[in-house]
This record gives sequence, C-alpha cells and structure tokens, in this order.
Amino acid sequence: MARAIDPAAPDGAPPLRNRRSRRRLGWWLAAAGAAILGVAGFLVWRASHERPRYVTATVTLGDVQKSVGATGALNPLVTVQVGSYVSGTVKTLKCDFNTEVVVGQVCATIDPLPFQLVVDEDRAQVTTVEAQLRKDRAAQLYAKTAFERDSKLLAEGTVSQDAVDNDKSVYDQATAQIGLDQANAADKRSALKAAEVNLAYTDIRSPVVGTVITRTIDVGQTVAASLQAPTLFLIGKDLSKMQVDTNVSEADVGAVRLGQDASFTVQAFPGRTFRGRVRQIRRGPITVQNIVTYDVVVAFDNPQRLLFPGMTADTHVVIAEHDHVLRVPLPAVRFTPEGLARAGGGGRRGGGDAAESRGEAGVTEAGEERAAAVGQEVSTAAVPAEGSAEREEKAPDEAVSEAGGEGRGEGRRRRHGEGGDERGGGRWGGRRDRGDAGDGSGPAAAGERGGEAAGRQRGGGRAPRTGGGRAAHRARVWVLGKDGALRPVDVTTGLDDGALIEVSGPDLHAGDRVVVNELRPDEHRRTPMPGQNPGQSPGQNQVLRQGGRLL
Repeated sequence: MARAIDPAAPDGAPPLRNRRSRRRLGWWLAAAGAAILGVAGFLVWRASHERPRYVTATVTLGDVQKSVGATGALNPLVTVQVGSYVSGTVKTLKCDFNTEVVVGQVCATIDPLPFQLVVDEDRAQVTTVEAQLRKDRAAQLYAKTAFERDSKLLAEGTVSQDAVDNDKSVYDQATAQIGLDQANAADKRSALKAAEVNLAYTDIRSPVVGTVITRTIDVGQTVAASLQAPTLFLIGKDLSKMQVDTNVSEADVGAVRLGQDASFTVQAFPGRTFRGRVRQIRRGPITVQNIVTYDVVVAFDNPQRLLFPGMTADTHVVIAEHDHVLRVPLPAVRFTPEGLARAGGGGRRGGGDAAESRGEAGVTEAGEERAAAVGQEVSTAAVPAEGSAEREEKAPDEAVSEAGGEGRGEGRRRRHGEGGDERGGGRWGGRRDRGDAGDGSGPAAAGERGGEAAGRQRGGGRAPRTGGGRAAHRARVWVLGKDGALRPVDVTTGLDDGALIEVSGPDLHAGDRVVVNELRPDEHRRTPMPGQNPGQSPGQNQVLRQGGRLL
C-alpha cells in the first residue's frame, strides 16, 4: 500500500499523524498529573480541617485512697520450732504435716530404752544409800544408849572416865555418818531425777496449740543433739490469726502509722482482696544491695484458713483516704488542647501548665486560627482570655499559683528576668529548663524543688504528692459539653491514688465528661500496637479502662 507523503514536510521529519499522537499523549499526562495533585491537595486540606477526636472520662463521686505499696510474706503470729533435747533413734511418729495439735500432745517418740536403763540404775543406787542410812541410824542409837549408861555409872564410880569418853566418841561418829548418808542419798536422788527428765524428753510434745507446718524426721532416723537441738517440727500457733511481714522502703516508711488499714492480694486468689491493720513497725533496718527497707507487720484474720504461711502478698498500706469526693483520671488535669498549647508559645504538642496557656489563648491570630481548626469546638470565646497587662500587675506569687502551683521562689526569679526575656506575651521566654512542661509554658524545675513532679503529658495540672495529707494545687480540666465544645474549668486537686485524683470546684459536677486525651485526625489510621485499641494512642489503655470513652 502506498503511504501518503506530506509535500510540505522537510526531508527526514516524522509524519504528521505521529506528531499529533505524541502531542495528545502529553496533554493526557498533564491532565492526569493535575488531577492527582488536586486529589492530594484536597486530602491534605480535609485532614488539616478534620475535627479531632477526644478521649473522655466521666467525673465520678467516690473515695480516693493513697497507699504505700510493698511486697511481703504471710507468717503465723507465733512460729515454734520443736526440737529434741536428747539423742537417739525415732521410734514412733504421731504428727504429720497439717496435724492440729494441742499443748502436751506427743508428736514423736525417741527410743527410751537407753534412758530407762539409766533411770533403773540410779534408782537402785538410791535404794542402796537409803539402806545404808537406816543401818547407820541404828548404830547411832546404840552409841547414844551406851554413852548415857556409862555416864550414870561414872557417877557411881563403876566405870572409868576413859570408858565414858570412848562412848561419846563413838556416838559422835555415828551422828556424823548419818549426815554423810543423807548427803549421799540426796546426790543419788538428783541423779535419778535427771535420768527421769531425760527419759521424759524422749517424748516430743507440742508446746502450743496450732498446726504442724513442717516435719523433718521419719521413723528410724537418728537424732543427734549435741551443741544445738535439731528441729523436728515447725508448728504455727493459731493459723486463724496471721500476719504479713512487708518490706517498706525508707522513703515511704515515714508515712506509715500503727493502726492504719491495709489490703493485700495473693496469687492463689487473684480476684480477692484481704484486709488487715498495721500492728508493728520494726525499727531494725534490712539492707540488701545498699537498699534499706523496714519490716512493717500487718495483722489480719484468717478464719477460714484460706491463706497459707509463706505466700507472697502484694500489700498496700492506706496512709490517707478521702471519702465522697469528686474524682477524675490523672490525665484529665494534665490535658490541654493542642491549639491552645501552641497559641501559648510552646510550639510542642501537649502542655505543662494549662493555667499559663489560658492567658494567651485568644490574643494572637495564630491562636485563633488554630483554635478554629480544632474541630471548631474550641474557640477564643469559649476560653477566658486575660490581658498580659492585667497578668503583669498581679503579684508574682499569685500569678505563679494560677499557673498550676509552681514554686514561689522560682516565680520571683523568672518574674525578674533570670530565665530570659518576655516575648510573645508569655511570662517566661528564652531558654527553658530541662524540667519544663510539655508546651514549654511553665518551668517544672521550681515544682520539683517544691516537692512535686511536673506534668510531662498534656495539660497544666500536676498530680500532687500528698505524703498522707491533703496538698491542694490549682489545675484545669476541659469539660466536653453537649454541643461538642470544650469548656475550661478551674479546679483544686487533692489526693490521688495513681489512677484517679480528687478535684473540687464550683463549676465541676459528677457526671460531667472531662477530656483526657486528644487524637489527631491521622491517628485512627495507624496500625494499633498489641493490646491497643484502633485509634488509640499509647498510654490510653489505663484511661479507657477507668471509664474513658472515645468521641
């Protein structure tokens, strides 16, 4: 077939149809690229304007307990080691493991034959001594009679003086022999009594009412009692009343007092909690690898005898308790919406001081834009804004107190510019200490010197270390209203148990939903870790188990 040739085309140029096809392909590729860029831009815009999701928990009304944790072992109140005073072979065994015994009950018998032979020999010697004593008494009586008769005859001149003196000497010797025989008889009787005592020790008897915990002998075994009596039985006295010997660290033992309530669990009954009271705080230190602990004895009743000696107990001694108070999870007082945290000048997600960030929440355009971007639920109108001039007029101590309970001395030093300049409307600028909170809006070093740990998660509140008392600090929680908007509520924190913290405030009520965490729009697409719910960031498992829910 003949091919048409364009006469206007220069020599060696491609045909017109090929050029048009390549041009058309280029247009299609450009259109496809533009479409892809448009879709990607739309997805990025939607992700940036998508409403965030919040993990919330309900404000509850109940009790808050602060406790000191320790690990210990269950022991009877009195443990008796029953041994043997004499040596010999075990002939009979009448007690075994778990045998209930009473005082004087025979648990084992050592072969009594060798000891019986000694008793018989000593008894025979006592009989011999007593017979000799009777004989000497008869001789004494005759010597006395002869002396008295010759004394009368001497007065009549019948006998000589020498005969009377001889009679008196014989009488005195007979009297002395009686005393010697009596002493010898007492010695033999003592030897007989010792032999009888050793014979009685061949019966191993229980000294207390209790239960045999350990048995270390068998029939036919030889028991050698030399310098130390061997232990044959270990008897626990009255296992219905026992104790837990716990090892409390030296940092916590100062808060423990006699009579405080305590609870403990054992692995044998994982779903059951047992209760007792602190009975004794032993002052003798226990040092293991330079770690000093003290033995705190917790007494408890064991009427059903479910618990056995030697069980490991996870013990908690209640050092402070507040009843019928409002409670929220600990993350609730540390949470600050990300938009407000960035508006406050922190630039990092999360905050260390919610009260500090509230002053800058609506004074910058960046804060307003970010607040509008957070699901349109946090607006500058919903957050009370305070002018920087008004904050500067306040006393340093008052301003620091509103910032979440920071140390007064640290507030004064930073107020006078030791920490840097005051740019961006915030109280602290420039270089931050290493202990700053998450958004950099407040120093945690002062709080650490004041005795409280700075909040390194979201929010401005901190969980106070009460030390057994009621240490109140200012904090802020964010309540999610029915209209979906966040509302800040200033509260006073009190006692905490590690999961829940006591709060009080006129604007917080039982049943309110407080925010404990914020999920970014892209977090629900991440692959969850093992044991983690989809769309849940690490560290939320405990919050959700405490009644938090995802919105």
